Amino acid sequence: MFERLAEKAKIALCDKYSLEDFAVEWRRPQEQSHGDAATSIALQLAKKLQKKPQEIAQVLKEAMEGDPTVEKAEVAGAGYVNVWLKPVSLFRELKEARDLCSPKPSRIEERPVIIDFFGPNIAKPLGIHHILTTVIGQSLINLYRHLGYPVIGWSYPGDWGTQFGKLWIAYQQWGEKKPVRKRTVEELLSLYVRFHDEAERNPALEEEARGAFAKLEEGDQMLRTFREDVVLVTKQSLNSLCDRLHVHIDVETGESFYEDKMKPIIEEGTKKGVFKNGEGGALIVEFSTELKLPPLLLRKSDGSTLYATRDLAMVRYRLDSYAPQAAYYVVGSAQSLHFQQLFATCRLLGWDLPEMEHVAFGHMRFADAAMSTRKGTALRLEDVLDEAVRRANEVIAEHRDSIQTDDESSLAEMMGVGSVVYGILSQSRKVDIIFDWKKVLALDGNSAPYLQYTYARARSVLRKSEEKKFMFPKDAPSLSAHERALIGVLLQFSDVLEDARANRMPHTLANYLYELCQTFNAFYNVDPILKTEGSVRALRLALTDLASSVLKTGAEILTLRVPERM
Repeated sequence: MFERLAEKAKIALCDKYSLEDFAVEWRRPQEQSHGDAATSIALQLAKKLQKKPQEIAQVLKEAMEGDPTVEKAEVAGAGYVNVWLKPVSLFRELKEARDLCSPKPSRIEERPVIIDFFGPNIAKPLGIHHILTTVIGQSLINLYRHLGYPVIGWSYPGDWGTQFGKLWIAYQQWGEKKPVRKRTVEELLSLYVRFHDEAERNPALEEEARGAFAKLEEGDQMLRTFREDVVLVTKQSLNSLCDRLHVHIDVETGESFYEDKMKPIIEEGTKKGVFKNGEGGALIVEFSTELKLPPLLLRKSDGSTLYATRDLAMVRYRLDSYAPQAAYYVVGSAQSLHFQQLFATCRLLGWDLPEMEHVAFGHMRFADAAMSTRKGTALRLEDVLDEAVRRANEVIAEHRDSIQTDDESSLAEMMGVGSVVYGILSQSRKVDIIFDWKKVLALDGNSAPYLQYTYARARSVLRKSEEKKFMFPKDAPSLSAHERALIGVLLQFSDVLEDARANRMPHTLANYLYELCQTFNAFYNVDPILKTEGSVRALRLALTDLASSVLKTGAEILTLRVPERM
């Protein structure tokens, strides 16, 4: 729509003023009273043409009025041009929104996009802070995939390190009576915590743990089997949580996967002079003064490798195995320095790199101070989800007169888990995220339950219509203010998806869905749908159907589910 209007305007201005090398940009006005499209090009060209903006705008207005798709045009204010399109023209434009309710065909011939987003620690339950990387990353994966990009959702669990030595010593001393595979993650964590408590009184335990991990690195079969059992128990716990959050892993390579891949990297970096000897025989990378980065430690003086060493090996593995067009790391902002050093080191090594970006996010804080200050006690993600479901059940019971369902437990799960996820994704990831129970479960605010209720309301209307197909009429009636407003929001769907993807900002989509809910409900409350006839009824049912489809599509991209009845 905007491209066609821009071409029409450019031709008119070229014919009138013999202009070259300029572009006309149309935007959707924020105020509904300003039409379907507006441009300020007259104001931008006034000085160059030595003309009053209103005079240039009048030329545009007359040109637009001659376009068969335009219903009316006006000059507004200091020289803006506002345009209203004919209903049939708007209906044609809505086809793109309809098409985007289905995923675009995957462009499998393209190189993949890798999104690194899930890095749980083995032998520990997920804490509430893990939900940030998990749902931000999965929503971006869904977004890229929906728009046709070949994408790989990559998990990088912390399944290697001295924690296995500590856990082994704890298991030997206090837990050997029960096989590892019959334990829960919580039991493994309690053993790990007990090790640290005991080590404060007996520091020799730390040395024993380092010795145990050294044996693990050397290939001790008993320790290797122990570690495999611990990993298995942890993954079983993680899988159930991933199912609740609609999270799907495409490729998983833990830190242990790169155990045999670090030596070639160290040899390459040393040969190229990028890795240098540091204090006590350590291996470091030093950066130019312009980068203002501290040295990166790659190998300790005792010869042991670090997280950064494994990260370099991971980059090399991905380049060699997948040749990605981009690699995005969805990790908290506290790791910003690490990724600056990692990317800079890759460049110093002279590797042919794809686009690489640290998709950072802030901390999560609770509006409820009691939950934010738990004196070092980790708040388990599963506990928060269960609490959300419990609270959702209370909301259902409180609004039983307006909420109707045949399966309260499923609805409560959908509302509860959705409220936690949407409560995160509706806020910009670039700032600290505030979690407020009252807001995330509200039925009348920017929340998952409000989105879910609006979708269910739209589907209820469509069921009651008893019609099978919902098509926009060919003999289009004049549009009411609320119909035109709803069309205007639906027309933004394509741009919103692309903007959210290009900037890796899921909250852009979430807040659009909230605006769509508000606009649809305003339309629903004022314009009768089922009590009308002919083309008016067809139009309003088609708008209801499209609005519900866009809501469902957007919600599922954000990992939410919506109920057909509520």
